[in-house]
Amino acid sequence: MTDHLDTPKMRARRIARRTLMKGAASAAAATGLASGAARAGGSRDGMGSDRARFQEATPAANLPPPSPSVTELQEALANGETTVRQLVEAAMARIDALDQQGATVNAVIEINPDALTIADELDAELADGTMRSPMHGIPVLIKDNIGTGDQMETTAGSLALVGLKAHTDSAVARQLREAGMVILGKTNLSEWANIRSFYASSGWSGRGGQTVNPYLLDRNASGSSSGSGVAAAAGYVAVTVGTETNGSIVSPAGNCGVVGIKPTVGLVSRVGVIPISHSQDTIGPMAPSVASAAALLNVLAAPDPEDAASNGEWPVFGSGDATPVASPVATPEVTIQPAPSYPQHPAGGIPEVDYTAALDPTGLQGARIGVLRGSTGFSPDADAVFEEAISAMREAGAEIVDPVEIPSEADPAWGNDTLPVLEWELKAGLADYFAGFLPEGAPIASLADVIAFNEENADEELQYFDQGIFISAESRTGLDDPEYQAAVLRIQYAGRENGLDAALESNALDALIAPTNGPATKIDLVNGDHWLGGTSTLAAIAGYPLVTVPAGYRHGLPIGITFMGGAFSEEALIRLAYAFEQQVQVWTAPSFVPGSVIPPEE
Repeated sequence: MTDHLDTPKMRARRIARRTLMKGAASAAAATGLASGAARAGGSRDGMGSDRARFQEATPAANLPPPSPSVTELQEALANGETTVRQLVEAAMARIDALDQQGATVNAVIEINPDALTIADELDAELADGTMRSPMHGIPVLIKDNIGTGDQMETTAGSLALVGLKAHTDSAVARQLREAGMVILGKTNLSEWANIRSFYASSGWSGRGGQTVNPYLLDRNASGSSSGSGVAAAAGYVAVTVGTETNGSIVSPAGNCGVVGIKPTVGLVSRVGVIPISHSQDTIGPMAPSVASAAALLNVLAAPDPEDAASNGEWPVFGSGDATPVASPVATPEVTIQPAPSYPQHPAGGIPEVDYTAALDPTGLQGARIGVLRGSTGFSPDADAVFEEAISAMREAGAEIVDPVEIPSEADPAWGNDTLPVLEWELKAGLADYFAGFLPEGAPIASLADVIAFNEENADEELQYFDQGIFISAESRTGLDDPEYQAAVLRIQYAGRENGLDAALESNALDALIAPTNGPATKIDLVNGDHWLGGTSTLAAIAGYPLVTVPAGYRHGLPIGITFMGGAFSEEALIRLAYAFEQQVQVWTAPSFVPGSVIPPEE
């Protein structure tokens, strides 16, 4: 769930078609795929100007076609042009052709052995005139830290949890099933959502191996929702589900050229999802288009009384009377919250929203968009694409406020608290998850048990990088420690009152924008990721939403732009992101080019 960590060391490193399926795979081939795990170690609406030379290479002339969009799938099912079984078989054929052979992008860690049975049941319901929701029959792939109480594993990519299946569905899995979606399988990820080591390679897990970028196969897909981003980009399904603590939806979405929506903490239930941070974790959709992502968010966004963030009630740890030892200093213009909190709910509670109603191509007209210049400079290519995006927004009628400053950036010392908070919450959160979702008597019951397992199985789990963050987290005290509470207060103040809220309110803005990513760097299992930079941290510590959209390409690699807003501003961000997407029309399908030195552009 975290793509990067804001320690001083890491900050220093960052600075330096209408084509519907006419013929599905045979049932025998699909059933054969379903019985095993996938564990191999041009825009539909427009195209970008630099895609030609990189679109020439394709794995095979008879490659099964990519999944149509959610809207196209809905129309095909409604018109009787296809069946749910055919959609599932077609997705399996695409996965078989690209994931385990051909380009071998290795995005899928496991196929649901019940997928075809579920598809048949949903087809029978359609034949009887029953439709559970507008997403009835749509296949979806979900990240392997999202619990499912079925035949599939839930491991966060770790061999330590193989065989210890969740006995109950997560709230997200339950919502997908109730909407009539087919959970086709699980996607690979950065193991333990990229919280194990400073030297990890994003997209690598002990269970799943290394996921690669579908645009250039020796490039990093980014993490931790690597598999979900790659699966969406590769066209396995129209929508996938990722999780984010800090950057783990938006970063792989940006690097893999898809849309990623990171919702406000509390909009989507985290119950039954292997956690890092109760204060920052959230779950969201990834898709090639804003429209498909918004359609999935309609399914995911549901209040859950079992998730404290849905109620806006910060948990009481220990005695509840601990006093923070070092609260932030208030300014005359800002009121400090007296205790840590989840994002403030709107008056009357979280509203039920149809996010697809926000898909307005004129949504940028009259909008005030603030430019976060302080978040640029980590990649010349990202900066160039960002300038093009700003110009496109002006052309679409947006009022650009440039630059906009974040007050907390004047004193970035709060960044020293971001990793300790995650470590505190990881240790406690894993113990709670293991107790609540693993089988009774499971040998893994704590972070200490995971550390011991990794040491005992070092030839597989520690073959490339260590577990230094795990060891540091295990040394942390409980969540009733005043030092923990003070650290949470400091970072929430930096992200909210002295961060995004201050910038949005003082400039009367509808949203803030920043580059999402630079061009993907090469995979390096020896030294770990070569992190250029990102712009997700303020929203992460605030618990606020982000939407990233493809903005352009450099050297055949995608670069995204991120829209940021205040608490529960998803509807507004989707409106802006959709209008931008329609304005620029840059999305280009990946061409699965083998790794090499990129030649000079013509």
